[in-house]
Amino acid sequence: MKKLKSRLRLTAVILALAIFILALLSCATTKVKTYPKDTRKDKPSQERVAAVSPPPGETYDETISKWKSDQDLVKWMEREFSFDSERYKKLLGTTPIPRTPEQTFQIKSGIYIDAAEFSKKTLNRINPSYKAQTVVIIVRPNVFNHYVCSFRKEGKIFILDYGTPYKEITGVHGPYHSLDEYKRFYEKHHPEKRRVEGIIYFP
Repeated sequence: MKKLKSRLRLTAVILALAIFILALLSCATTKVKTYPKDTRKDKPSQERVAAVSPPPGETYDETISKWKSDQDLVKWMEREFSFDSERYKKLLGTTPIPRTPEQTFQIKSGIYIDAAEFSKKTLNRINPSYKAQTVVIIVRPNVFNHYVCSFRKEGKIFILDYGTPYKEITGVHGPYHSLDEYKRFYEKHHPEKRRVEGIIYFP
């Protein structure tokens, strides 16, 4: 009888130890599961910081300070700038606010209003005698405004247009004696044959 009681006590002790060990293992497992959740919370913020970090290379001001003529601007537009079709579709039918020259230089893309603003301000910084201005072209049959940059050289007018998806009217055009001469060029070479109702300098 004594032996039976001893065995029962031993069995009870073993069961108690087994329950205690299982409890410890359960706690350890819980700790392992919750730890990675805390580390994952830090990843999105790290990725966002990396996304807004400035790109390597020279800034807009540093680059422009080395340009000597309109040809330097044209070379950059030809090699680096691209038409932003997504931005164009998104803002179609609106009057978009142009990006700053610094933004356009960094992104290296844009639409008509961005290209015109970038060209105007850059040319006037290179040489104020260019008297660069934004020109608005009012097109029909649908109400459609297009923006380009005009500048003067040797008493003649030149038009710089890199904010269009149409290759036929992309580039530097001129020399002209007046905006009306460019208007005729635009109507003749635009692939959609739109009629220009008006062409004026943007204040």
